Amino acid sequence: MSFFLETLLGGLMSGMLYSLVALGFVLIYKASGVFNFAQGAMVLFAALSMARFSEWIPEWLGMDNLFVANVLAFVVSIVVMFAVAWLVERLVLRHLVNQEAATLLMATLGIAYFLDGVGQAIFGSDIYKIDVGMPKEPVMVLESVFDGGILINKEDFVAAFISAMLVLALTIFFQKTATGRALRAVADDHQAAQSIGIPLDRIWVIVWCVAGITALVAGVIWGSKLGAQFSLSTVALRALPVVILGGLTSVPGAILGGLIIGVGEKLSEVYLGHYVGGGIEIWFAYMLALVFLLFRPQGLFGEKIIDRV
Repeated sequence: MSFFLETLLGGLMSGMLYSLVALGFVLIYKASGVFNFAQGAMVLFAALSMARFSEWIPEWLGMDNLFVANVLAFVVSIVVMFAVAWLVERLVLRHLVNQEAATLLMATLGIAYFLDGVGQAIFGSDIYKIDVGMPKEPVMVLESVFDGGILINKEDFVAAFISAMLVLALTIFFQKTATGRALRAVADDHQAAQSIGIPLDRIWVIVWCVAGITALVAGVIWGSKLGAQFSLSTVALRALPVVILGGLTSVPGAILGGLIIGVGEKLSEVYLGHYVGGGIEIWFAYMLALVFLLFRPQGLFGEKIIDRV
């Protein structure tokens, strides 16, 4: 029983990290109605910014306090992601208002390649360390309840908690604030939103800023685990099944989808992996996403689209 719970908790923690990346897809889609292929590049760009500024700031200011340096690097990285959001709206999205979804999709692909290239030019292409003080050692809990206790990775637990708090904040933002409701209105119909006075350019800047903060938090967490490297841009591919499962328009769907994927990967690898020779954790999420695309393409919480002809 303890081993099962250990595997289950590990899956839930991984699932929260997947949900954090998937949120970036959901945020952009809710505001612009387009699937943002630049999300992985945004995670990478944010992680590189955090890693490099945490190195540069102590040199520039002559300080040796790691905590202060990380706080300053995080603030500077937020400003950088806000600047990226403003440039995306000013140089790209502003000129594509009311265009076809395929046009906006291709625009996000261009943004992704641009961020990859600029990130490499500015920050370099090596593997950089992100040390924000997250505990690395595992801890044994509930030893008095289960024989041998349950082994939990402290870093995964802290990362999952941070992800959960950010998800909760974004849910409240979308459901309870005027700006959040304006974002949903823009997602439903750009022209109708403009006709009632909702400034489309400002809304797009806001949502890309929020997505940038989400990418930064995801980049810091994944960078702390894996290092800030260009393979981080592929983390977004791990979140694609989460978006398909939960629905492109649902923040709660991204959360639940991430948890289902995380738990499913861990349990299937542990309990079914030996039947298929291992490696099931790599493709389990994509097979589950394929099943949903066949039988429920809108996902668990996505809006079902009916076209009348």
